[in-house]
Amino acid sequence: MQLTRKIAAALGFMLGLAASPAALAQGKGLDEPFRVPYQKALAGKTVGFIPVAMGFDLSEGWYAGLKKELEPSGMKVVVRDPNWNTNAGAQAFTALIAEKPAVIIIHNPDVQTYAKLIKKAEDEGIYVVQINMRSAQPSTAFVGADWVEIGERDTQAVVDSCKGKSNKIAIVQGAPTAAASAYTLKGVENILAKNPQIKVVSNQAADWDAAKAKALTQTVLKQNPDLCGIVGFWDGMDIGTSAAIKEAGLTGKVFLATSGGGEQKGACDLVKAGSIDYDLSYDVPTQASNMAAMIKWLVQGGVKPGAAKQNIYTTLIPITKDNAAKDGTCWKLAGK
Repeated sequence: MQLTRKIAAALGFMLGLAASPAALAQGKGLDEPFRVPYQKALAGKTVGFIPVAMGFDLSEGWYAGLKKELEPSGMKVVVRDPNWNTNAGAQAFTALIAEKPAVIIIHNPDVQTYAKLIKKAEDEGIYVVQINMRSAQPSTAFVGADWVEIGERDTQAVVDSCKGKSNKIAIVQGAPTAAASAYTLKGVENILAKNPQIKVVSNQAADWDAAKAKALTQTVLKQNPDLCGIVGFWDGMDIGTSAAIKEAGLTGKVFLATSGGGEQKGACDLVKAGSIDYDLSYDVPTQASNMAAMIKWLVQGGVKPGAAKQNIYTTLIPITKDNAAKDGTCWKLAGK
């Protein structure tokens, strides 16, 4: 009985924060006290997005997810597309800083190009959120993949596939100056250090370019027809890698492990077809949702831009023949 009275008293106190006893007695609804301040904090705020380029699954998926989560709250998402041109990206970043948005989301092409601009933006009161590829300059938030873990898991998958075979593998990197490549390579090295029987016959950079990845792989396969596996650094690029394997008649014999955003055509369909054997998804829709949640929290105030340095590493989803055909393993880009 005494416990019941305490619970009732506590409930009455909480309800009293929002309504008078008279209103409650008349059965009136309660006006949630935090809703209006939340709406006012978000309404009219602008979020700028600078990807390395638009037109592929990662950037299009992030953009769609941000619009879905932020625009119903009255926020505006604007994109500035440098189309793989780092100079154009720096110009777009500089122009956005002058426009004073609440937040700038940046997909760094490498670790240095935007470093000074990131600091400048946050010094001027603009939050900077980095997505997937870091700069040498940290910012208020980073949302993205754990590239070291990706390197470790992809390489382990290749090592496992090579048992009883030649133990010869190749590595197809992205852009060497990109954080994603450098950190993934560290993960690769971690596993190779534990497996001295593995011989790396080629370790080259294809700069995220599928055509270049194909050309590199063609040469490696001609020189090493007994190659047992390839560690790729991005499935968008490794479409070229898999094409070279297929043309050499080695599909199913050369194990290809890579990673990507988990879009249906770029991941699950390729795994189902046997073009890719193992694809680690960093789940672009979840990354977009994580960015949006972080942005909503930041713009409500209380944290000075640059004062915090927070990280959200997205959970990796391995895509294999076992789950590639299952609904929900991959996501579909609207209109694709």
